[in-house]
This record gives sequence, structure tokens and C-alpha cells, in this order.
Amino acid sequence: MRRLALFAALLVAAPAWAADGDLDRSVAAIARIGSAGSPSFSPDGTRIAFVSNRSGSPQVWVMPAAGGDAKQITTLTDPVQSVHWSPTNDDLAIDVAPGGGLNVQIYVLKPDGSALRRLTPGGQENNSLAGWTKDGRFLRAGSNQRDPAAFDALLLDPRTGTSKAIVAKAGNNGVLDVSMDGKYAVVTRLISRGDNNLYLVDMKSGAETLLTPHEGTGSFYWGQFSPDGNRVYVSTNGGRDRIAFGYVELDKSHKPGPMKIVASRDDAEGDGAILDRQGKRAALLWNVAGRSELSFLDTATGKVSPAPKLPADVTYTLRFSKDGSRLAVVATGSAITTDIHVLDIASGTFTRLTNSPHDGVDLASFVEPTLVTYKAHDGLDLSGWLTRPRGVTGPGPVVFSFHGGPEGQSRPGLSDVTQALVARGISVFAPNVRGSTGFGKKFMNLDNGALRVNSVRDIKASVDHLVATGVAQPGRLGIVGGSYGGYMVMAGVTEYPDMFAAGANLFGIVNFATFFKHTQPWMAAISKVEYGDPDKEAAMLASLSPIHKLDRIKTPLIVLHGANDTNVPVIEAEQIVASLKGRNVPVEYVLFPDEGHGWRKMPNRVKSTVSIVQFFDRYLNGKPPG
Repeated sequence: MRRLALFAALLVAAPAWAADGDLDRSVAAIARIGSAGSPSFSPDGTRIAFVSNRSGSPQVWVMPAAGGDAKQITTLTDPVQSVHWSPTNDDLAIDVAPGGGLNVQIYVLKPDGSALRRLTPGGQENNSLAGWTKDGRFLRAGSNQRDPAAFDALLLDPRTGTSKAIVAKAGNNGVLDVSMDGKYAVVTRLISRGDNNLYLVDMKSGAETLLTPHEGTGSFYWGQFSPDGNRVYVSTNGGRDRIAFGYVELDKSHKPGPMKIVASRDDAEGDGAILDRQGKRAALLWNVAGRSELSFLDTATGKVSPAPKLPADVTYTLRFSKDGSRLAVVATGSAITTDIHVLDIASGTFTRLTNSPHDGVDLASFVEPTLVTYKAHDGLDLSGWLTRPRGVTGPGPVVFSFHGGPEGQSRPGLSDVTQALVARGISVFAPNVRGSTGFGKKFMNLDNGALRVNSVRDIKASVDHLVATGVAQPGRLGIVGGSYGGYMVMAGVTEYPDMFAAGANLFGIVNFATFFKHTQPWMAAISKVEYGDPDKEAAMLASLSPIHKLDRIKTPLIVLHGANDTNVPVIEAEQIVASLKGRNVPVEYVLFPDEGHGWRKMPNRVKSTVSIVQFFDRYLNGKPPG
């Protein structure tokens, strides 16, 4: 869930003299720029599989790991989320999202695209795919088929399609790793957002041993065995504020010792890690106020050393080759397409493996954002990324762009909406209000439950700062966001009805009561600490729901939603549109019948981006659609 940012497309800054029609065509061209991710090496390291949307929908491609021509091997109607190459043979495992929704299904196929078989039932159940066991015998998977309010941790047999439940109980359970001898598993169990535990599970008896005892909330994302099975490497903010990296030693009876921290930073949060198959080296990814840095841990000495500079500001997805000689990453930046780069560890050299198409788009014309820091109403330190049109110095129109989550973060990656608006002379500011990740556990929990009112107040603090510093011009301000960012849009236009001249709400929550009633049961179960318990705190949730304040709205809105969204069901959008139409407040509604929680298909991305940019151009610049 963590990792997929909204608006990760791209856009050219068209010359100021271009006609509106030309600009609209530029917006569409940029929204069509491709991206690549989910790299996975073949066992012998000669090939790599990945997911790319260059054909118009995310599908699986295979190419030589040394570079060369890539071949598309799937042409499915539905988007592919990830691909995992077996560590022992020529089997690929993929997960596919029917209609863009959450009833994800798992398939296996060969690297030439043949022998495609679905392993999961194919119904409305939700499935997840984490990868293969080290011996290539099973897939690490999850499913809510037994209980819609929970995920069971499973091992899925790719030959027969049969599954074995490793853990079948309350919570969101998943298999992070299985020991080399197949006797033990590391299982994660999420009970509420921002709080999980890792367990050592005896594969024969099913007995669980807690690996991560902690007081208060704690997040543990990484859980990987050393080759001998005597150590489990973890990431942790249990008992500390920022995520660090460490390990738990297991004695001869597999009783865990205390956690030992081996890498931590006061200026950064751990953001991902992977241990090579030999157990000699771990790659550690850090989030430094939104930008990525990489380091390596020598497991024998415990020494942490800096890795070569990453190829772009924002990097995610770390994958070692089987022999440990290469590391594949996915990297992106405000002027760099999202692509796969491979580090040769011996030489310290990164090589760009994929080059996603950006036909007719000069990436060098993109505008780089700058980091802005400021204070909230209560003195809390806040920050955000400001992208301004080149040459603009005085006050002007600004769109405030809020990330989803709420456990998310605005980072300096590619954004088609941002660059398109900048091309129209509109600045974009992407704040990280309280509740955002990347700044420590305390900061992330400052918006839980009734504290959400302070996160909403951060909207005003963000606007006030840019007005006070001469960037934002009152009367020409917009607000945009998706998912939880869509909630912030609706909170902004209801709590501050005179502040914004236009707003764009993408699949956002408007009514916590209907959200909890209609979202997936497992999503509702883990969201009660973050938002509030609908059975015990209904009055508080009602006070935080913009649906009860729609009569305050003066701001023209565009509402965009996917018909197959089971995370934030489409009823959230329908309530807004019906209310505003009844009050004659300008509202546009864009419904995508073949999408879920966000847009994966290229034509829908284009339609969304063009519609949003035209909308803000009309209300902030006074221009009709081009």
C-alpha cells in the first residue's frame, strides 16, 4: 500500500506563446509518457522481467539484463501490478487487478508469455502476492477469502494452485520470508494502520513466537532470514521515532533475543531494505525529507557504508540478482521518467536499463521543485515541495496538492498535473501536513482520531505561509488531492469556504460513516485507530466528515472517481455531486467505469489530467477549455 504515489506521470512546460489547444495536446502527450517498475532477475541473471505501461496498460515485459530490446509478454485486458521471477526456474508469477479493483488475482506464466494459468479462485476475494520462497516451490501470498475482514498468510503451490494457510486469524497477515530449509516463516500481522508485529512461525506445528515486542505503536516492514536461519533482519520504529534497521538473533531452539539496531539516522527514515541471497550484504534505502539515499550493510562486520549516488531523487523497489553482484532499483525525479536502473556493485556504476517513452516531450523543460519549511498554527514544523513557473517572482495562482494515505508523503517525483499547471503559469505546492510519513512516528500519529482537526488546520497554515511570502495570490488558489488527499480537498472547501477558487477531488472520502460501511471489511478493520471507531466514536467521525458541511461550499469542484473502487467506494463521489448540483454550485463529475482506486490505463490518465488542468485554468486564470 505504501508505495504507489498519486500523479506519477509527467508534463512538458510548453512555451508561453502556445495556443490553449496546443497546451491541451501537450498535456495529453505528457500523460502518455510511460513508466517501468517491478524488476525481477532470472535465476542466471541474464534476463530481467518488469512491468511497463508503454502499451497503454501495465503489462509484463522481458529483456536482457545487460540491456537491449524488450519484449511484451502479456496483453491482458486488466492491469498487471507486479512480476516475480522464480529463483530456480523459468516461471513468472504476476498479480492482476480486474477492472483496476482490489479483487486481485495471481497467475503464473513462462518468460515467452506461454502457459498462462490463474492460481486464485477468480472471484471477488482480495489476494496479495509477495514473491517466491527461496527454493522456488511456493508463492508467498495472502487472501481474505476465509474472512473478508482479514488477510490469511498463505503458501501457494504454482503447480497445483492449492494453498496452505501459514496463519489464518484476525488482522492483515502476510509471509515476508521462509527460511532456506523451509522450516520457519516470518509473518507480519497488521492490526491497525501504523502498528504491526513480526512473528516466527514453525511451519510444521504452526506455533508463533513474537519477534517484535514493543510498547505503543510500531511499524516493522522488513523481515528476512539470514541464509543459516539464525537471524532475522528487520526494519523498526518500535520504541523509537524514526525507522531504523536491525536484526533479531535466534538461539538453537529458535528463541529470539533482543533486537539489535545496526543502522539508524536522526535526519532520515528507513525506507526499504533487502538482503542478498548469500547473506553478506544488505541494501538499505533512506528517506531524507523526501529524497532517497542508499547505503550498504556488511553483515559480517556490521559496518554501514554509503552506496553510489542514486540516479534520481526518489528511489524505491530494491532487487538483488541471485549471485548478489547487481542491484536493480526503480528511480524517478521531477525531470526523469520512472525507470529501472541496475547497479554493478563491484564497479559502483549505475546503468539505466529501461527508457520509458516520452515522445515529443522535452524532459529538460520540466521545472524542479524546492523544499519549503514553515510553521503550523501550534508551532509544529511543516514542509512541502513548491514548483513555480520559471521567471515568476510575484504573487500568482497556486494549487495546493495533498497526498493520499494519510500515511503518505509528497516527494519530488514526476507529476503530470504539477508540470501541466506550471506550464499554464500556476504554481503548485505539495505540503506534508501532520500525519505524513517520512518524518518519524510521532509526526505520523498527530492526526489520529479527533486530532484530525489539526491536520485540517494545516491546510490554512500552508496557504497562509505562501500568501505571506508573496507566492500565492488570494482569490486565485486551488486545491487538489486523491484518496485521503481528496478528503483534504473536501475538508478545505468546507472548513475554509472563501479560501479556494477551485478544487479537484479524486476518489476522496467525504463521509466516514459510509466509508466504513461500504469499504472492504479488512480496510475498515485496520482504519479504526487512524480515523476513529464508527461503533464507539460516531459523533466524532460525523464532525470530521465534510458531508455534513456541504452547504458551506462555494468553491467550484471537479470530482473524479473509479466505478470499481472498493477502497473508497463511488458512493463518496455521488454524495458530493448530488448535493452540489442541488445547490447549483458548479460541479463536474468524471466517472471511469474501468478503474478502481486510481487510474492505470493510459486513456483514463490522459482524460483525468486534461480535465483537471482545464478546470484550474478556467477558474484560476479565467480561461475557457482549450
